[in-house]
Parts: sequence; C-alpha cells; structure tokens
Amino acid sequence: MIRAIIGVVIVAGLVAAAVFFADHPGRVEILWQGWQVETSVAVLAAAAILAALVAGLLFSLLSLIVGVPRRLLRARRERRRRTGYRALAQGMVAVAAGDAQEARRYAKRADLLLADPPLTLLLSAQAAQLDGDEGAAKKFFTAMLGRPETEFLGLRGLLNQALRAGDRSSALRFATRATVLRPGAHWAVQSRFDLETRDGRWEAARKTLAQAAKRRLIQPPQARHHRGVILYELSCAALAGGDQRRATALAAEARALTEDLAMPAVHYARLLLRERRIGRTAKAVESAWRTAPHPDLAEVYGEIHEGEAPLARVKSFERLAAQNPAAPESHLLLAEAALDARLWGEARRHLTDALATGGTRRVCQLMARLEEVEHGELGPVREWLDRAVGAMPDPRYVCTSCGRESLDWRSLCPHCGAFDALFWHTPALTAAGGDLPVASETRAAPQLASPLMEQPSVTSNRLGA
Repeated sequence: MIRAIIGVVIVAGLVAAAVFFADHPGRVEILWQGWQVETSVAVLAAAAILAALVAGLLFSLLSLIVGVPRRLLRARRERRRRTGYRALAQGMVAVAAGDAQEARRYAKRADLLLADPPLTLLLSAQAAQLDGDEGAAKKFFTAMLGRPETEFLGLRGLLNQALRAGDRSSALRFATRATVLRPGAHWAVQSRFDLETRDGRWEAARKTLAQAAKRRLIQPPQARHHRGVILYELSCAALAGGDQRRATALAAEARALTEDLAMPAVHYARLLLRERRIGRTAKAVESAWRTAPHPDLAEVYGEIHEGEAPLARVKSFERLAAQNPAAPESHLLLAEAALDARLWGEARRHLTDALATGGTRRVCQLMARLEEVEHGELGPVREWLDRAVGAMPDPRYVCTSCGRESLDWRSLCPHCGAFDALFWHTPALTAAGGDLPVASETRAAPQLASPLMEQPSVTSNRLGA
C-alpha cells in the first residue's frame, strides 16, 4: 500500500513537471569551444535524463564485469562448504554405523573442504578411535583443547581415553578441568566424584558432592547417604591419624546420615566403647538396631555385657531385640542367647518365629544345634543340616551396581569399585558353580574394642568409561 502511494506521488510529480515545461517551453543556448547548441528546456531535460540512464547502464555493466571473479569465488566457497558439511554428515553416519574406513575418508574430506572447523576435529577423533588408533585420537582431542568451543568435548574424549588406559590420575585432572568449564555438566561431576572416591580422596569427594547437591545434579536423599559414607571414611582416617575426638564426632554424623547401614553404627559404637562410655555405646547400638539389625551390632552389644551370667545376657539381648521385634535378626539373636543359657523352649520359640519369616541356612543350623544339645538325637540333627543345604542363603552385602556379593561392607564394592553400592539383604540362591561372596580385602587399621573389627579399605578398580 505504501509503495503504491509512493508510485502515485512520483508519477504525479513527473506529469506536473511535463505540464510545466509544456506551458513554459523557454529556450536554452549553450556555447562551448566554438560550438553552439540551441534547444528548448524540455528537450534539454530529456537529453539529461537519457544521458543519466545510459551512464547508469554502463556503470552497471562495468560493475558486473568487474564482480564476476568475486562472485565465482564466492560460489566456489559456498559449494565447498556445502560439500564439506555433506561429508561431515556422512562421516558421522559412518561413525554411528561402525565403518572406520568410511569415517576416516569422510573426515579427511571434510577437513580439507571446511578448513578444519571444530566439528571436523571431533569427527577425525571419533574416526581414529573407531579404527583403533588411540594415538591419533588423542592428538585430535588435544587439538580440541585449544579452541574454546571444543575444549569441553576434547576433555571428555581425553577423559575416556585415560579411563580405558587405567590412568586415573590423568582422568581426574581432565574431569576436574571439565567441571571448572561447566560446573553443571552431570557426566563431568559424576566422573570427578567417582575418581576421587576410588582414590580415597575423601575430603575432595566431600566438596565435589556438596557442589553436585547444590546444583541438583544428585537427589537429596542420595547425596545425604553418600555424605554419610564419606564421613565414615574420614572418621576412619582420623582414627588412623590418632585424632580420637574428631573420629568420634565424624562417626556420630555418619551414623545419623546412613541409618540403613550397620557398619557406620558399629564403628561409632566401638569408638564410644573404646572411650569407656558404656551407656552411650548401648544407646547407639539400640538406636541402630531399629533400622539396621545386623550380627555385627549384636557382637558389639555382647561385648558391652561381656562377663554377665547367661540368663542376665538373655535379658540384655531382649532389651536390644525389643527395638525391632519383628526383624528375623532379633529372633536369631534371642535364640542364640537362649541356647547359651540352656533355655531350650525359648530358643525353639524364637527359631520357629525365624522360620516363619524365611528359613535361611543359619536358622536351620541353629535348629540342628538345638536338637543336638536338647535331645542328643542324630536323626533330627542330620535332617536340619540337610535342610540347610537347600535353604535360602543368609543375608549378605549385595552390590546394586554389579550385583555381586560380599561378606563385609565397604564404601567401595570389592568387585566393581562402585561407591556406596553395598546393601544388606537376602540374595537369590547361588547357582552351582556360580560366584561366591568374597570377604573384603582389608588394610592395616587401628583396632577398637575387638580384634574382630577391621577397617574397610578402598579398592582401586578402574572406573568404566
């Protein structure tokens, strides 16, 4: 609409000018170098307009001729760019398809046509990895570090290479640099945290976990549990360094954060027992029994009441079992105490209750012991021992990451090295010839109240890429 109005105005102006010159024809005389030209104003104006049009046409033609090489060069560059990105896309498809030869061919072509932009470096690195040339891949990933737009991707590639090579020191360095570049990148923070825990860098892992929790990269309940396990390890380190007071304070906090784990509670109770704080020790064990009944807790409780008469120990263990009366471990605890006190009826009652919740091998073995000491008949003893062979396995620690079993709890799985992945429950029956649970390898550690208590160690299993 606006263009139409402007056109009408221009036409009206031209018509008005034509009418004006028609009504006032006038004459123009030009004298130049002996030449004399006489004409009307209208003819002169028309000649001037015609001359301007001819000049404009000549200028456009000259510009067209002069600009031909530049346009040809621009078209060639555009054609190369399109061909280069087509080669880049085909290279990515070849990488996804696992065709190393095609991937490298397209990577070289894209690099030649696109003058080595960031994406060609990535494609070249992936093609080299696909071809098994880790040296070339490392060269490309390292080159990516020099470009701000590809530095983060280069760090991820180098991190994965270091992990595959088992070089955790370099991997941790790359992961740390990646978290500095992008603190909110989940894979970078997770890799850094895993590497720090596997290397026993508990203070560093504690800080990394706090940053991850602050950025909501990990759910609050899981962050709380991880923090408790880290505090447990820091408590063990403080105890090994001779700082009993700090060890106890850290252990108390670790116990509060990991209510479903028995070992932090056992560690805390043994620290209290070492300080001769008997009342606090008993309360700590009783509190832990409510959420994580475990034979190790019963052992510590038995040390508190060591030296008592068998009947008095039964009363003491009844107080502990009352904290979680429905737990199978409570029935087994009282059954063993009753057996030691020669209370056959009480022992049988608790073992019957334990059988009702699931007859494990330990229950069957205790029933065999009861039959032997109460009646002395070998038939029922053999029957219960035979039944124990096919009974459900007793609870043990099972890794939620690799699914394998361990007889001892550690902050790191002894099989796969996963952090905070061992939990106490009854596993499925182990198939004949299958993997058996292993006892954790232990490092030298300060003993607390009993030589049976050993310090969990940190494994050095390689973190998967």
